[in-house]
Amino acid sequence: MKPADYTDLEIAEKLADAARAAILPYFRRLDLGAENKLDSGFDPVTEADRAAEMAMREILAELRPQDGIHGEEFDEVEGRSGRVWVLDPIDGTRGFISGTPTWGVLIALSDTHGPFLGVVDQPYIGERFVGTSEGAYVTGPLGLQVLATRKDTDLSDAVLFTTFPELGSAEEEAAFRAVSSRVKLTRYGMDCYAYALLAAGLVDLVIEAGLKAVDIQAPIALIEAAGGIVTDWTGGPAHGGGRALAAANPQIHSAALELLRGV
Repeated sequence: MKPADYTDLEIAEKLADAARAAILPYFRRLDLGAENKLDSGFDPVTEADRAAEMAMREILAELRPQDGIHGEEFDEVEGRSGRVWVLDPIDGTRGFISGTPTWGVLIALSDTHGPFLGVVDQPYIGERFVGTSEGAYVTGPLGLQVLATRKDTDLSDAVLFTTFPELGSAEEEAAFRAVSSRVKLTRYGMDCYAYALLAAGLVDLVIEAGLKAVDIQAPIALIEAAGGIVTDWTGGPAHGGGRALAAANPQIHSAALELLRGV
């Protein structure tokens, strides 16, 4: 096939397949090292991160050379099509080096309006969550399932996720606690998998801060395709990163947004 014969979804699937193949040989290896990208704190990167992103970049160079690339580990590639592939080879590297299966490969295709195709892939479990303009679905051990967010949950019955209990600044943590104190259940540490569970109708809210564009663009496309909403904490676009509020439906989004704004 010629490069132009591949659909965007087929390209995204190829990227996810290549990332899986690159990453899995490293997972739960006792001799896997991790470098720290921060002078203060801990933001690890491994050989698996770099190998997976490079494998995806090679496919894009061959099949979509006109598109830009914005990745977590390597320099940005300027395109000429107005479209950008946004890649996070391992979202949740802390979980990856700890052996938990909640990390994932994030792939988004974005234009000036934001992401319109998103993949959240969990190679170890074998689950692949996909969001397109035609809807959202997951493939994996349970087969193919169409995804839809929950439509009628009150805030008092909601399930809320975030990755870190210490969300960010004192102000951001206080805003999160204002929402957390009103929901039924708060859980931590799931990285991108929490967004996939929201798209699957199992979680109602994900609230985070300090995100990069590579962390959030694939979840935005997935959740919106499943019927949910993702904004920043003011109700504006979140695809640039920073503070994100992902919600299953407009009602619960409005309730959480009011509390976040009020702190």
